[in-house]
Amino acid sequence: MMPKHCFLGFLISVFLTGVAGTQPAHESLKPQRVQFQSRNFHNILQWKPGRSLTGNSSVYFVQYKIMFSCSMKSSHQKPSGCWQHTSCNFPGCRTWAKYGQRQWKNKEDCWGTQELFCDLTSETSDIQEPYYGRVRAASAGSYSEWSMTPRFTPWWETKIDPPVMNITQVNGSLLVILHAPNLPYRYQKEKNISIEDYYELVYRVFIINNSLEKEQKVYEGVHRMVEIEALIPHSSYCVVAEIYQPMLDRRSQRSEERCVEIP
Repeated sequence: MMPKHCFLGFLISVFLTGVAGTQPAHESLKPQRVQFQSRNFHNILQWKPGRSLTGNSSVYFVQYKIMFSCSMKSSHQKPSGCWQHTSCNFPGCRTWAKYGQRQWKNKEDCWGTQELFCDLTSETSDIQEPYYGRVRAASAGSYSEWSMTPRFTPWWETKIDPPVMNITQVNGSLLVILHAPNLPYRYQKEKNISIEDYYELVYRVFIINNSLEKEQKVYEGVHRMVEIEALIPHSSYCVVAEIYQPMLDRRSQRSEERCVEIP
């Protein structure tokens, strides 16, 4: 027969083991690193599986919400969605405020998805407003808590791709034509707009003399057509370009090199 003190120790061991084994499953299911990735206003919500999840054994549910940015402005006419906050210091002037938040909305295309991403481009198309996204996971009948993104404002955070270049030789010179990155298709359906409608863009063009292994910046400005002159005959050159955004002090990656032989 087992001594009383040994039996009591056995019960305590079983109890502790049971407690450890019944920790809430939702904590280990909770999606990790939930964040927006944005390029040229293509806004994709991405996440990693929870600590206990492997393979495709789980499904995910996505919601999003817009937060009003609510600036204060002086106007005689009440802006849409705003309320009168206070009066200005001179007669007839009013200051309006707009703030608050909307309810979480389900993203139907990503409701019960097995993917680790969700395209929220259409839902975040007002690029100067701040948004949040959140994701929860379900597996074997258990649900995680929601995991939320940091605040995301497309105008501030989208990354701009490098320009696309077309190069033509003209009488020993190179004519470089630059194209700004394409916007998502939904923008093109509304009207013929470019990313230049949202930012001041500065184009930088560099030329590399392959014989001398020397790089030189030959242009910086807002024009998208650049002529590169004074090239050495029978030489090989490569051209590369990037976009600079002065307001954000940010530049794109460089374009792919385009190389030519000067006759």
